[in-house]
Amino acid sequence: MAQELTSPSTAPLASPCDEPSGPAPDWWRDAVIYQVYVRSFADGDGDGVGDLRGARERLPHLARLGVDAVWLTPFYASPQADGGYDVADYRAVDPVFGDLRDADDLVRAAHDLGLRVIVDIVPNHTSERHPWFEAARAGAGPERDRYVFRPGRGPDGAQPPNDWESVFGGPAWTRVADGAWYLHLFAPEQPDLNWHNAEVRAEFDSVLRFWLDLGVDGFRIDVAHGMVKAEGLPDIGHGKQASLIGAQRLPFFDQDGVHEIHRGWRRLLESYGPERIGVAEAWAPTPERLALYVRPDELHQAFNFQFLNCPWDAKALRRVIDDSLRATAAVGAPTTWVLSNHDVVRHRTRYGSLARARAAALLMLALPGSAYVYQGEELGLPEVTDLPDELRQDPAFWRGEGQDGLRDGCRVPLPWTSAGPSYGFGPGGSWLPQPARWADLSVEAQSGDPGSTLELYRRALELRRAHPALGAGEEAEWLPAPEGVLAFRRRSPEGDVAVVLNTGSAAAEVALSRRRTVLLSSAENVTEDVASDARVVRVAADSCVWWAI
Repeated sequence: MAQELTSPSTAPLASPCDEPSGPAPDWWRDAVIYQVYVRSFADGDGDGVGDLRGARERLPHLARLGVDAVWLTPFYASPQADGGYDVADYRAVDPVFGDLRDADDLVRAAHDLGLRVIVDIVPNHTSERHPWFEAARAGAGPERDRYVFRPGRGPDGAQPPNDWESVFGGPAWTRVADGAWYLHLFAPEQPDLNWHNAEVRAEFDSVLRFWLDLGVDGFRIDVAHGMVKAEGLPDIGHGKQASLIGAQRLPFFDQDGVHEIHRGWRRLLESYGPERIGVAEAWAPTPERLALYVRPDELHQAFNFQFLNCPWDAKALRRVIDDSLRATAAVGAPTTWVLSNHDVVRHRTRYGSLARARAAALLMLALPGSAYVYQGEELGLPEVTDLPDELRQDPAFWRGEGQDGLRDGCRVPLPWTSAGPSYGFGPGGSWLPQPARWADLSVEAQSGDPGSTLELYRRALELRRAHPALGAGEEAEWLPAPEGVLAFRRRSPEGDVAVVLNTGSAAAEVALSRRRTVLLSSAENVTEDVASDARVVRVAADSCVWWAI
């Protein structure tokens, strides 16, 4: 966004890119991408765990919802120490999720429905069961150079090589039988790869080509900021390091060397044509650092965690929106917007109410750029906070440190129907228990109900696709608004859209054009003309409204 947006007067928001979304090669600039956490989306074989067959059978829901692409979390062969983010074989499907034929069938079915498919790739670390690491742990030969092994400190090497902590809590180092230590920024079952090793780089080029040849449309790159560590692996000097991720540069994250890797992958993707994309899961301390990942010769998108972490506050939201758009515009990239994912508390619970969650969704879907929808947010699902301890599988929970251990609560399987042993998730039960109240939040219960969250999302995505002012759109501008309110205008030659978000606890009044039509609102009876001035509308607390003007 332009610097002058700090002024209270009307001022332009920067466009997220030089040109609006055009032909298919630029589809990703304003795409709405739906995240499927495979284990919890749909169970096709009745074992209580979601799988690729189940996901394929439920793809018509995503087509009806109106999204452009589906992102699948890891389904590769894995011991499942961290929900599949510990990969033992990058070219095989874990039997719990199906097989390669199921993956191929899903990609083909998605393409038949007009949906693109993005798959997760996990390059920072492998599983400890990966053949490479089994060889590395067994001996000190060249196989060990594929990972980050170091001698310990102290007279007998009994202390870790440095003071780094795992994101999941505890030391980031584990000692093997011959006394050497290996680095794992996450669980001990997830040893970090050494990206200075040419064999590692060549292997991942091969893995990407394997899945591109199968027909996938791109990759979401897990821990895209983590593959390169600072020279010498220096100490940080204090504890609680996980709390610093995304707040400051750390010697194990957001090092400049990762960009060479991403540039190489961009060239690889483009060798398959302009429509294949790479998306960075990158935690960076500033929007400017994040924008480095989406320079023209690097990746296509990067997740905007600044927006996800923003509180329910108009000033804070405006600041994040301004900073995000300004940073990505400087490198010619689109901004992405995301409210929830499989690693954070669902935004309905974070924001404190369904009303706020619905309003936030309309704000997100009206902003310039691309948006991500996490499975179940279109149903208004809350976080499940009362799971029995013995059923939790989050490694952070069991280590008692690091992240808050609530990730299981956002991964509870989806309710599709109002009845049945798992509300339509599958013919049997579900790997995590679903609350009884979710029957009323199921796809079946909400379909056709004009006041439901599902129908709100369907209508919003329909309007976003149809109205030329939305999506990538053209230039937008802030409009004058009272405290606690955000108002902006998205322009197009065919007509404009005004968006008003009220984060306050009371109704607010905003001046708009006399000629206006409500397109969509996040709550019922949220607007009315103020009798003294036909230009002024009253917007209810914790709501968002789109107008055609």
